[in-house]
Order: sequence, then C-alpha cells, then structure tokens
Amino acid sequence: MPFFLRISFITLFLGFTLSLSAQQLVTKRSAFYVMAGTSGAKLRQLDQLLEDRGLTGLRNKYHTIGLGYQARYNDFVIGMELYHNRGSKSEFDDYALNYRTSRALLNVGYAFIEESKFQLIHYMSIGAGFLNFQMLPKHHTDNLDAFLSDPAEGFLLRKKDIQKGSQYYGNLLTETGFQLSYDFDLPGRKEALEILLKLGYSFSPFEGKWNLNGVSFDNAQSGAFVRVGAGLTLPDRNFFYKDATVGIYLLRGIHFTSPDRFNEKLEEAGLNPLDGSPSNWGLRILGETGSFLYGADIFNLAMSGSANNLRNHSLNSLRVYGNMGMKFIQFKNIAIGGLAGFGYGNIRYTLSKKDKPDFPELFEERKFDGYLKNSGLMAKPELFVEYGIPMGKRNLFDLVLNTSVGYELPLANYKLGDLSMSSYMAAPYLSFGIGLRP
Repeated sequence: MPFFLRISFITLFLGFTLSLSAQQLVTKRSAFYVMAGTSGAKLRQLDQLLEDRGLTGLRNKYHTIGLGYQARYNDFVIGMELYHNRGSKSEFDDYALNYRTSRALLNVGYAFIEESKFQLIHYMSIGAGFLNFQMLPKHHTDNLDAFLSDPAEGFLLRKKDIQKGSQYYGNLLTETGFQLSYDFDLPGRKEALEILLKLGYSFSPFEGKWNLNGVSFDNAQSGAFVRVGAGLTLPDRNFFYKDATVGIYLLRGIHFTSPDRFNEKLEEAGLNPLDGSPSNWGLRILGETGSFLYGADIFNLAMSGSANNLRNHSLNSLRVYGNMGMKFIQFKNIAIGGLAGFGYGNIRYTLSKKDKPDFPELFEERKFDGYLKNSGLMAKPELFVEYGIPMGKRNLFDLVLNTSVGYELPLANYKLGDLSMSSYMAAPYLSFGIGLRP
C-alpha cells in the first residue's frame, strides 16, 4: 500500500505541473452524480469471536450508495463525495447483527484522457467517517411506553456518532482510484448524461482508530471497491459562452419544531426531555442552465443529551431531496429563486447505556441499548436569496453566500412505536449556506 500511495502522489504532482505549464486557456466542466457499488471488508477479530461460539462470521463485503460532485479546470479535478455503506446481516437466535459506515471525502485528481466524450481520471481522497455496529432483536416493539420502560433490547456501538450531529464526523479516511466516464447527449438539453465507473482502494491510514469495546473494526473502513454511477455534466463543448454551472454548498440551519409529544412520553417514563430545536449540517449540489435549477440536498438533523444517570439518548433525522426550481430575479451578483424538493426522510431514536463492557462479555450479556426508527417520503417548497463574489483575476469560480427559508411536509406518519412524529417532521426552517460555483 505505501508504494502504491507514493506512485499516486507522484502521478498527481506531475500531472498538475504539466497542466499548469502547458495550458493557458482555462476550460471548465462541472457535474454531480449518484453512485452504487460494493467493497470487501473482513472483520477478522469479530469473525473469530463468532466462530469461537460456533457461528458464521459476517459476509466479506458491504454495499455502497453515494452522492458526488466534481469540477474540472483544464485537467485539474476537485470534488466531494458522501457515501453510506451497509454490511450484510447475520442472525443469531432472535438477534440481527450488522454494521454500517458513512464517509465524507474531498477529492483531488488529474484527467489523463479526454477524447471526445470519454474521460479517464486518477484521483485521491481524504475525509472523515462514522461507524455503527449493532446486535438488536429482529422484531421491535410497537408500543412506545413499553419500549421506554424497558429499552434494553440489545446493544449499539458507535464511533464518531453522527446521530448526535454531523459535526461529530471524525477519524481520517483516505481513498485512491481511477474514474472512467462517458457522456451521452440528452435530446433538447445542453447537459449531458454522464455514466461513471470507479475502481480503487479505500482505507483507514492509522491503525486502531476504529476500535469498539476491545474489537478492531478498521477493516470496515477499508477494502478494494467497484462503483458505478450516473449524473448530469456540463461539458464546455456544448456552450458557446458559459451560461450554465453546477455549484456545491455547505448548509447550516435550524428547524422551528420541537418533539413536544415525544418529550411528554419521555417524562412519563422518568427520562429527561430533549431540549431546544433540531439544527442541521448539510450539503447542497445545485445546477443551473439559464434560470432553470436542479440538484440535490442532504442534511442531518440531530438532538441529543443525557436521558438519566445511566443512559444517553438522541433523536436524529436524515433528509435527502431532489430539487427543481427557477431563478426569478438576477441582478448583477444577487439572485432570488425558488425550489421544490421531493425525497426521503427518516427518524431514529436511540436510548443507550453509558457504560458497557468489552467483548466477549458484551456479546454474552447483550441487553443494554434500545433503538426505534421509521422512514417515509418528504416534500418541501423553498425560497432563497444568494450573493455571488467572483474570485481571482480570471474568475475561475464564485464564492456564493445563500439564505433559504422553506417548509417541510411529511408524507407519512413516521411513527416511533405507536406515536406519530409527523407533527415534529412538519416545520418551517431557515438555513444559511456558503459554496463554490465554477
């Protein structure tokens, strides 16, 4: 692995140097895409623990879905990707064992080849992640009061727990690989459909950073991968002047809601309520052609705290939207527009014991934590105001400041046990964003 990394660094450095010295006219290309794939990840210590008890180890792979953004200046490539990885389930008695991870990665790369509609890119990534391993009953209770009175169903182990908020992402993760892509023209549109294939290797560079209760889960964040995807790209060849772009934005917002009915249930069970309103960190990818807008949002709402002297709890909700809209007004660097979003949301409540033993005692006792979840469809209308600041003498990109107001509409009951959380999911929100737009 160290030799492969050295070769990758040398290749990228030489490519950037040649690109800067050989090309004076700046060409731009931006894209966003969705990915799916698979990777190997053998959890050796955990598998040995299972085999010692006559059980089959977890399957040697996990499945990946993700969202990505990419901008290219000449042959220099920069982008960002979010991935969710889920391992295969194993069963033991009435319990299900599985793990999942997620990653946020910043990519840099160099385009070796761009022949007509074909591209070959070598890239490297650096970022942070989250890890969850759980052993929970296959069948959950449908009664919230019964759950709160006796939440010890199984156990959950988390490292860099984003269910308490995306700001808890951590521990260094890296990737290196190659991207092959091909553009297909879309009838009547200047955008092109980009089909991608990614091959490479992901890994955690520091040993022991993903240990959970005495067992190493480093391999859950490592392995060779294959991913395929599709998205929209804006190739320069389709534009006589640059009237289209795809930008990326970091969002920070607050949702004007509170889990009042849920808090009443918590207090009736002798637990502390969740205070305040949920805040979020999120990512927006927004493309535009003329005044037409399209793209995707993903953000993570979180509330957390101490339930009592023995337990912590968190209430978390992930939202993923596909957006379409228009810019109503464009005056110099100021724009006003609207978006309509439709997508997916979930709600997850965790009640976990503060102190748990290490393996193998943890595996033998099992009953420490409880977990409830539900999911459904969401919709939202939104209005935004943005201000773009051109950067550099050649205006390679704009630094964009954004303010949005909107309202989220749940299209399901989102029950936790037998309690509907739809009133909590339905709320106005205010968000602020900062981003880059080529």
